[in-house]
Amino acid sequence: MRTTRTGLAAVAVALVAAATPAAAADPLTPYTTQQLTWGDCPFKPGADDAPVQCARVVVPRDWADPAAGPDLQVSISRAAATGERRGALLLNPGGPGGQGTPLAGSLAALEPSVHELYDFVGMDPRGTGQAGTDNHGFQCQVPVGRLPRGSLDARDRSAASIAAHQQVPRAVAEACQSDALAPYVTTWQTAHDMDLIRGLLGDEKLNYLGYSYGTWLGAKYASLFPAHTGKTVLDSSVDFEGRLQADFEAFPVIDQRQFDDVYLPWLARTFPEQLGGTVAEVKAKWERVRAYYGTQGVSPDTYDSIFVGNGSTLRWLLGAVVFLGGAAALDGTATTPPPALAGDLDAAARTTFGVPAAELTPARIAALAPDYQQVPGTRYSVACGDQPTRSAAWYQRLSDRQGPQYPLFGWAYGLGETCGFWSDAPQHELPGVPAEAASNILVVQGEFDPQTGYEQAKSGARAAGVPLVSVDDSPFHGQYALAGNPCVDGLVNVFLTKNSRPGATTCPGVPLPGEDKVYPVAGPVRGGASSVHTRLSDGLAALRTRVQDEVSALNRR
Repeated sequence: MRTTRTGLAAVAVALVAAATPAAAADPLTPYTTQQLTWGDCPFKPGADDAPVQCARVVVPRDWADPAAGPDLQVSISRAAATGERRGALLLNPGGPGGQGTPLAGSLAALEPSVHELYDFVGMDPRGTGQAGTDNHGFQCQVPVGRLPRGSLDARDRSAASIAAHQQVPRAVAEACQSDALAPYVTTWQTAHDMDLIRGLLGDEKLNYLGYSYGTWLGAKYASLFPAHTGKTVLDSSVDFEGRLQADFEAFPVIDQRQFDDVYLPWLARTFPEQLGGTVAEVKAKWERVRAYYGTQGVSPDTYDSIFVGNGSTLRWLLGAVVFLGGAAALDGTATTPPPALAGDLDAAARTTFGVPAAELTPARIAALAPDYQQVPGTRYSVACGDQPTRSAAWYQRLSDRQGPQYPLFGWAYGLGETCGFWSDAPQHELPGVPAEAASNILVVQGEFDPQTGYEQAKSGARAAGVPLVSVDDSPFHGQYALAGNPCVDGLVNVFLTKNSRPGATTCPGVPLPGEDKVYPVAGPVRGGASSVHTRLSDGLAALRTRVQDEVSALNRR
């Protein structure tokens, strides 16, 4: 285990108190004394976004040995507070590997009362490149000859099929670990970058909002720098006191739960004539459509993947578009969606495929199959490098166990887990959240989130002793500012602006697409919420939908 530095404060004090040759030679001095230069951002902000500026921060490649190796650069953005500044709110959209600089202007526009008091600061973490440029950061180059060819179906349990599925994670792990940067793109290193940014912004405390993997990053910052931890909101949370990889291992379970208990009933209510009026009828039609697309060049694994990680409104609608198109072709009928959803379904098809729903073809759907020749290395160096990993044999056994019970993704997940082939050992320990930092943390979680399970968030919150805001019946990933839920937004805003943290609370969910009421579903949230089920109507629905899908897409990737 390497010797670690727990903060920058001691360094700063030493530099001020004693201008000695030893202090002047401190290897951190070039980083802690740099000046931020703000200017135009390279990315194009959204039409409704608040104005932002961007800067670059120089960080050491290795915080455990700052003088060794070439420096790295991290991009940050800032939507400056519109009123009397109270501090900075650092944002992370998840991933691992999500670029956060575009997020600052979007969230500042969505939450103006918080933006009045805080600079919203986005960050493209180390290894992710720079948003809006051709610099995509740490990319793993996978030789095409190492990848399988032809259609894949994880339900096929033949030796040849299993071997073909495992070609991808083995090749990706080897490609990523062959890059010299991989050992230095971890949560431990990024947390130290965050504390440097805090110091350069001139703040004693770092306030934080993280979604998805960003909850792990925020919690580990709090564990490494508890004295510098300000108000921290962890939304759509992993079990940050446990194993990060356990969140991914739970994907088949939570995906199947959302699919069976929430998505299929919604399809039955919304498209009874095309898909069937009961869950059983819709599920049987879904299987027939799966087989139909398989005859049209769409890999069964690709078809399944459209319904995995179904954590945003856009993705929710996209699955319906693909399903409806296949059902119409299979039955020889026209696709006639309800008028209230027709425009939204077309928008989902145009966003993903570039054509309206009526022009969607199997060939366009087949193109959704991932291209593994170049993959984002940050996703794997963090997920597989933060903590010890399981073996490929363990993950294959997991696939054998999960497949029969959770067929939507259970067969495929264990065979495709890159961490099973990751051989590098973690270099740094990531401790649990101490009580000093836990007093500043709030966790928010949707009941049927298919990307970070409710049980994971509850476990992390309970172990750390922090309150959990549960969102009853919600099937989406990303709650605060993104779901249009007035209960959630109100509680978090009071925490951030009034310094009043709620206790454990349950908020009601909001209606699903095309519906005007919530249909309660039995699940892990006990008791439910009795207040009005309504969605915010402030003209920012399109912005919320876009940002929520961006957050969800990072986790799906």
